[in-house]
Amino acid sequence: MVKYHAFNLWWIALAAGLLPLVTIHTTFAVSVLQGFVEPCMPYWDSCTSISRTGRHGTSYFIFKGTMLPAAVLGIMLWWLSARWMRQLGIHTRGVACLPWLGLIACAALGAYTLALGHEGDGFNLIRRIGVVLYFSITYICELLVSAGLRSHPKWAPVGEKLMKLCLVTLGVGILSVVIEGAAPDLHDQIDDAIEWILAFLINLHALWIALLWRRSRFCVRFWAG
Repeated sequence: MVKYHAFNLWWIALAAGLLPLVTIHTTFAVSVLQGFVEPCMPYWDSCTSISRTGRHGTSYFIFKGTMLPAAVLGIMLWWLSARWMRQLGIHTRGVACLPWLGLIACAALGAYTLALGHEGDGFNLIRRIGVVLYFSITYICELLVSAGLRSHPKWAPVGEKLMKLCLVTLGVGILSVVIEGAAPDLHDQIDDAIEWILAFLINLHALWIALLWRRSRFCVRFWAG
C-alpha cells in the first residue's frame, strides 16, 4: 500500500491574514510606549496612520521584519487560492488571474515596506503607489474569490457572505472618496481611521479563507515509500 503524508495548507492563509494585523497593532503599541505616537484608539480617533507606527524606534525594525514575510505569505495565499478553487471545480478567468494579481499586490506591499521610514520625494511616491496598489488589487483578488465561490452550488452561501464583506469594504472606500470630495477638511480628520478599518476588513477576508481551507481539508500530499 502506498503511504502519504498530508500537509494542511490552511495555516498559510491564517498567517497571511493574521501577520499584518498583529504587526500593525504591535508597532502601534511599541510606538506608544516609546513616545512616538500618542495613546489613542486609531479605529475611531484617527490619531495616527499605519505608516507612522512603523517609522521610528523599535517599531521600524518590527514593521520591516514582519511585513516583508507577510508579503511573501500573501503571494502564496493567492497562488494557493487559485489551485484550491480549481480543485472545487471553479474554472473562471478570474481564478486564472489570481496568482498574477496577488503577485502585483504583494510586491507593492513589499515596496511600500522597504520605503517606509525613509525621506525624499522618491520614497514618498513609492509608499503612495505601494499602498494604493496593495489595497486595490488585494480587494480585487478577494472579490474574485468571493464571486467564484458564489457561483459554486455547494459553496454559494459562504460565497455570498464573503461578497457582502467585500461590499462593506467597497462601501468604506467609496465613503472615503465622497467625503474627500465634499468635505476635504473632514476627510483629513478621519483618513487615518479609514485606513485602519480597510486594513482590518481586507485581512479579515484572508482569515475567512483560512477557515474555508480548513473546512475543505485543503492540503498537499507527500507520497512516501
